[in-house]
Amino acid sequence: MTHDANTPAVRQLRLIVETEDFEAAVAFYRDALGLPQQAAFEGEGDAKVVILNAGAATLELANPAQVRMIDDVEADGRPSARLRIAFEVDDAEQTTRTLVDAGAELIAEPRETPWRSVNSRLAAPSDLQVTVFQELESPEERERRPGFTS
Repeated sequence: MTHDANTPAVRQLRLIVETEDFEAAVAFYRDALGLPQQAAFEGEGDAKVVILNAGAATLELANPAQVRMIDDVEADGRPSARLRIAFEVDDAEQTTRTLVDAGAELIAEPRETPWRSVNSRLAAPSDLQVTVFQELESPEERERRPGFTS
């Protein structure tokens, strides 16, 4: 297989999460957060999986200094988990309230960040730490500010 530099070699990022309380996790991520169900399968021995569409996927790699800075801004210095899932939403404050009502533990209230987004942090089902964020400016606007590059 040859790789064209203009065509990504990876077609999809899929994060697989093992969860003890499958039904509660599905209710939280599909029903409360609103991730559309793409597929579901059941197998022998009560095996179950549901694949939820989370829109575009990106992989964010951050060094320890950046993670500490994000923790300071987003969660008053409370350390994040090694793996944290971030969901971009249209209304971070409303989504945060919805997820807390659905059983998430609020770690940090929604707040505007220096990179012009509104972020909150939650402890969610399946032992996942979740950031909910709402962008307040376009990628083009952000790119013009010091410290940001594409």
